[in-house]
Amino acid sequence: MGRGNGTIMKAGMTPRVLIVEDEEKLRRVLSLHLESRGFEVSAAATAEEALRLAPQAQLVLTDLRLPGMDGMAMLESLQRLNARLPVIVMTAFSSVETAVEAMKKGAADFLPKPFSLDHLDAVVGKALEVQQLREENTRLREELGHRYRLENIIGTGPKMQEILAAVMRVAPTRTTVLLCGESGVGKDLIARAIHFHSPRASQPFVKINCTTIPENLMESELFGYEKGAFTGAVAARPGKFEQADKGTVFLDEIGDVPPSVQVKLLRVLQDREFERLGSNRTRQIDVRVIAATNADLRRALEEGNFREDLYYRLNVFPITIPPLRERREDIPLLAERFLRRFAAETGSRVTEISPEAMRKLMEYHWPGNVRELENVIERSLLYADGTVLAPGHIRLDYAPRRNANGQAPASADGFLPEGVTLEQYEQQLIREALRRAGGNKSQAARLLGLTRNALRYRLSQMGLE
Repeated sequence: MGRGNGTIMKAGMTPRVLIVEDEEKLRRVLSLHLESRGFEVSAAATAEEALRLAPQAQLVLTDLRLPGMDGMAMLESLQRLNARLPVIVMTAFSSVETAVEAMKKGAADFLPKPFSLDHLDAVVGKALEVQQLREENTRLREELGHRYRLENIIGTGPKMQEILAAVMRVAPTRTTVLLCGESGVGKDLIARAIHFHSPRASQPFVKINCTTIPENLMESELFGYEKGAFTGAVAARPGKFEQADKGTVFLDEIGDVPPSVQVKLLRVLQDREFERLGSNRTRQIDVRVIAATNADLRRALEEGNFREDLYYRLNVFPITIPPLRERREDIPLLAERFLRRFAAETGSRVTEISPEAMRKLMEYHWPGNVRELENVIERSLLYADGTVLAPGHIRLDYAPRRNANGQAPASADGFLPEGVTLEQYEQQLIREALRRAGGNKSQAARLLGLTRNALRYRLSQMGLE
């Protein structure tokens, strides 16, 4: 064996490696080498002895040929004790097939004898790095799961309590869910809560924002493509649905999916199958679909822009999330939650919101909903210089004034809002539509009942094009 140079340890890491080898000389060489690399090492000559030492190990390096219980049987026992424990098997070059079989049963890697110490360093380092990434991934998933617990979704009023009850009712199933509501109400949060309370919580959650994908690329983004399917397709690539296999796909702004792709989505929902672009091979997929829209899909049906059969496939379990102005009782709790979060992130000294400032927040109509409230609190903290957020610190976005019903108050004769000309009122409506649509002109045009070209003309007149 050749001796390697350098170290394979990372700062702050002192994992224990368990060496299982019945040949005393080799066991001693491996122990000394790994100790020189900074590892803690324990050693065993038999599988029975190794199983007693395994609970203290972060990695096992074992021969497959052992007296008594062999390495393969020990591997199965280790898997039952701790399926996350990485095991590297050593075997004679002529028995590589056995090592491959061991990997199918859970081994992390194998070393064909004879091997160099450099090769040993590389394999051990890789196995520990993969294990570290898996543990980090598990930790992040646990944190995400905590974030999307229902008790962390603020909603004390009857409307939000009804929605949270619906989430708990539908989450354990694979039923397709359609989330409806204005932009910024928290459809993404509800979709993730459904996923993290489902049996698929440990599987991928893949969000697809249908407004950001160009129409000519949407099919390949969703369903993938084969090499040579189009110019520039130099290698095959799986789509979003394949990436979400066994998990959840969240189709945000489903109303913007073009008719050509709607047909393929319908097939996925009906038959759980699809083909990549440029391929005739049918692929099976197991995904749960959650769709969201801030548009009126029924109106899109009437206008012929959305397939009726797809609509009914999506609308199995609809959940409508009310705008913030219809659940004002949630504003104080949301504002305080955002205050604590952004104060911690920015190092702000602000610890509370004054009653006058809270009244200002309660009286505003929030066209951008929860997302706008979040932005306003973050911005307001930058203006605060003490420990209390005062009314003067709160900078609200300009938007058309609204009454309690979310409508602009009319003038005394019931015609235009007070002090507003027709041109100003039209511009206010257009700006609000763009804000609700997140700047997407097609969505804004639908909200206003205009064609995209008609909206573009008005924007050019306003100097916004």
